[in-house]
Amino acid sequence: MRSSKIVHVISAHAEGEVGDVIVGGVAPPPGDTLWEQSRWIARDEVLRNFVLNEPRGGVFRHVNLLVPPKNPAADAAFIIMEPADTPPMSGSNSICVSTVLLDAGIIPMTEPVTEMVLEAPGGLVKVRAECKNGKAERIFVQNLPSFAAQLDATLEVEGLGTLTVDTAYGGDSFVFVDAEALGFALKQDEAHDLARLGMRITAAANEALGFHHPDNPDWRHISFCLFAGPLTRKGNDLRAGAAVVVRPGKVDRSPTGTALCARMAVMSARGQMTREDRFTAVSVIGSEFTGRIVGETQVGGKPAIHPELSGRGWITGTHQHMLDPADPWPEGYRLSDTWGAR
Repeated sequence: MRSSKIVHVISAHAEGEVGDVIVGGVAPPPGDTLWEQSRWIARDEVLRNFVLNEPRGGVFRHVNLLVPPKNPAADAAFIIMEPADTPPMSGSNSICVSTVLLDAGIIPMTEPVTEMVLEAPGGLVKVRAECKNGKAERIFVQNLPSFAAQLDATLEVEGLGTLTVDTAYGGDSFVFVDAEALGFALKQDEAHDLARLGMRITAAANEALGFHHPDNPDWRHISFCLFAGPLTRKGNDLRAGAAVVVRPGKVDRSPTGTALCARMAVMSARGQMTREDRFTAVSVIGSEFTGRIVGETQVGGKPAIHPELSGRGWITGTHQHMLDPADPWPEGYRLSDTWGAR
């Protein structure tokens, strides 16, 4: 089989959300920091298009590139490539990367617990993995500092009228809407309607409210819409449904780790959650991430939290993506039937 390139991939998912990991065949991109390397990947687009576009990818796929860490405190580093963004951090992708590193033997596994530090484009994250019989069974990730940006903001959305929303950051940027108030029970059969409406809300929020990260001037948009289910409490256990719409228009199959962290920051700001509590978010397919607040801090003078999220990941296969030199679509293609209008 002839090929002008071979990209080696270990495929994985975290609580339903695909997060493949490139383990070979790609040289580290230029840049003095991991953030600069991720910006190069975002601007260049060649690798993003090759692995995310059809026929190798699809709107459901996320891909992570393993690179040597820039920070000497890190054991490994990864650059996240999502369908429309190359973000600072991702909860489900960090769980997939951790699972692949340990289950594939790239980083030695110690049972019953393996600890390591990963470098994401947005900064260092601490990982603790519960391991048994050669499998990383549950991954705990101490995420980037998370904070509420705007609480109870007014947002006009054409066809919906006036909504009351929150915006927040949990390693990526969100607008939150009340799912129940909009008539959603956050079930699988609502995914199409959630995706279409979520894209409209995200676009309206970017236009009317905007977002900027105080310590990262490159991050100046809202990435996702979280349809937040009603919060229930039993003792110190909090629980709620979650459906996050990912550009260009799909519902995250997992509960979305960055959304869980952002929501904990909002609940902390409102006095609804303390360090004694645990919060479980449930996706439209019934998968779960659990989080807790492990500390308080500030980001750009704003009150913020140090959040921890946890979930499970599984390897689904290994692949060698190839490019025949005669292939007329070397970077693939996107069609609006699944990718939406560009």
